[in-house]
Amino acid sequence: MSTGSTVRTASTASTASTASTSSTVSAVDPYLPGRVDGGLDVARYELELDYRVAGNRLSGRARVHARATHALDRLSLDLVRLRVGEVLVDGRRPARWTHRDGRLDVRLARPVAAGATLVVDVAYAGHPQPRRGPWGEVGWEELEDGVIVAGQPDGAPSWFPCHDHPGDKASFSIAMTTDPGYEVACNGRLVARTVRSSRVRWQFEHDEPTAPYLATVQVGRYTRSTLVGGPVPQHVVAPPALAARVAHDLARQPQMMDLFVECFGPYPFDEYTVVVTADVLEIPLEAHGMSVFGSNHVDGRRGAERLVAHELAHQWFGNSVTVRRWQDIWLHEGFACYAEWLWSQASGGPTADERARAAHARLAAAPQDLLVGDPGRERMFDDRVYKRGALTLHALRLAAGDATFFGLLRAWSARHRFGTVVTADLVAEAEAAVGRPLGDLFDAWLHTAALPALGDRAHSA
Repeated sequence: MSTGSTVRTASTASTASTASTSSTVSAVDPYLPGRVDGGLDVARYELELDYRVAGNRLSGRARVHARATHALDRLSLDLVRLRVGEVLVDGRRPARWTHRDGRLDVRLARPVAAGATLVVDVAYAGHPQPRRGPWGEVGWEELEDGVIVAGQPDGAPSWFPCHDHPGDKASFSIAMTTDPGYEVACNGRLVARTVRSSRVRWQFEHDEPTAPYLATVQVGRYTRSTLVGGPVPQHVVAPPALAARVAHDLARQPQMMDLFVECFGPYPFDEYTVVVTADVLEIPLEAHGMSVFGSNHVDGRRGAERLVAHELAHQWFGNSVTVRRWQDIWLHEGFACYAEWLWSQASGGPTADERARAAHARLAAAPQDLLVGDPGRERMFDDRVYKRGALTLHALRLAAGDATFFGLLRAWSARHRFGTVVTADLVAEAEAAVGRPLGDLFDAWLHTAALPALGDRAHSA
C-alpha cells in the first residue's frame, strides 16, 4: 500500500517455491481486533460467486480446505455483514453453527485430531460492505459503476469466509458470475470465460500461497491492454476514457520491472495486472499479482510514478514474502518505499542516497514517538513506518556495501518466496551476509523512538 499521509480508507510460478517454514503461524494476530483461534490452517479457498452490480447483491459458496492445528470439537471462520445460509463439514451438517459479530462458529458433529484435514463448505449471501475498523473502511467497496476489493489489512471477510491472518497463506480458485458489459479482474490467471443466460462467468486460478487480505476481485466497465517489454506479461485494465493517460503513465513500468528483477531477483508470479478505476481513490493498493489505482493517480504526466514503483515492489515484498504478523509491516512498506528511491535514481531523478537524506531531514522534524518495529495497530500505516523502514534498509546498505546489500535482497526474496517472515529473520540473514553483528543498527532504527543519524555515503547509492 502506498501512502502520503497517516490516513487510509477505502498461475503457477515458473520456479519452485522456497517458502519459509521455519516458524509456525500464531493463531491470532494481536493487531487484528476481536479475533479468536479458529483452529484451522487453510490450504485452499474455492469461491463460486454471483454478483449483481445493480443493487450490490452477492451470493457465494466457499469451500475451505484446511488442517486442524490442534484437536478440535469446534472451529471458526471470519465473515462480516453477510448472511450464512448453510454450513457443511466434509459434506455433512455439523452439530451446530452460529454466525454473529463477524465470526462463523461451527460445532463439529465429531471431534477431529490435530493434523486432520477437513473441508468447510459455506453458502452465504447479502449486500457486501467494507469492514469498519481502526484503519477506516476496508474490503468490498462499491464504485459508481462496479466494485473494488481493497483488503489490507483485514477486509477479506467482507466478501468470503476465511481465516483472516496474514501468515495463513493458501491457494485460490475464484469464479465470478456477473452482468454482461463488465470486465472482471482477479488474482491469478484467467482459465475460463463463459456466457450463461445473459450472465458472464469468469474463472481464475492461482496456486501460489496467498494471504487472505491479498485476494481481490475488481468489476468495472474496463478494457484490457498489455504493455510491451519486461520479463512477464503486464496487463492494464482501465476505463476506455482514460486510455491515453494510462498508456503514458505506465509506459515505463516494463523498465521498472527490469530494474526490480535486477535488484530483488525474479518476479515471483506469472503475470502482473494494473487496474485503474474510473473513480477517485485516496490511495493505490496492492493485491496478489495486481495493483489498483484511482483515476486521480493517472494524470498523463507521470505525476504518481513513484506509486507505480511502490505497488510493483510489493509483489516481492508483501505479496510473495509476507509478514507473519502485522507488527512487522515495515518489511512490506519499508522495502516498497526503498524501491521508489531506487527507481528515482534509475529514471534520472535524485539518487537513492539523496532521497534517503531528504526523508531523514523530514523525519527529524517529525515527532519521535513511534517504534517502527512495533508501531501498534492504530499507527501501522503511519508514513513514518514507510520512510523510516526505508531508511533502515539504506543504513544497512551503507554498512554492508552495494554488492552485499543487493545480494542479501535477492537471497531474501528467493529464500522466503511464497513464505512468511518476521524481522528477526532479516536480522539473522543480514548478519550472516555481512559477517558481523548488526543488532545495534536494527535496534536503533526499528526499536528506538529517537531517529538515529544516517551514516556517511561510503558506497555507491
